[in-house]
Amino acid sequence: MATTKKTTKVTKVSGSETKPEVKKNYRSFVGEVKSTKMTKTITVAVSSIKKHFKYPKSFTTTAKYHVHDEKQVAKVGDTVKFVECRPLSATKRWRLVEVLKTNG
Repeated sequence: MATTKKTTKVTKVSGSETKPEVKKNYRSFVGEVKSTKMTKTITVAVSSIKKHFKYPKSFTTTAKYHVHDEKQVAKVGDTVKFVECRPLSATKRWRLVEVLKTNG
């Protein structure tokens, strides 16, 4: 019987120590806070400009995300940065990183 081996990438750290390489690519977005009515949850709208595939016309699309705000620091109108995380509820899969610009 033939046996198969699993191979993993190993990165040389220093000397003879080796550490397995961990690659985490979290998606991140920047958007404007639209609602803070829920406890520890904010609703953020992210706008992007797209071009029609057939006609030379640009249009704006907006997507809304529910973002976890543990310290409740974001206010309506603020520009925030958020990243992908594990599912926190039925609709929350995003975590607040920082408030970039305050509306005040």
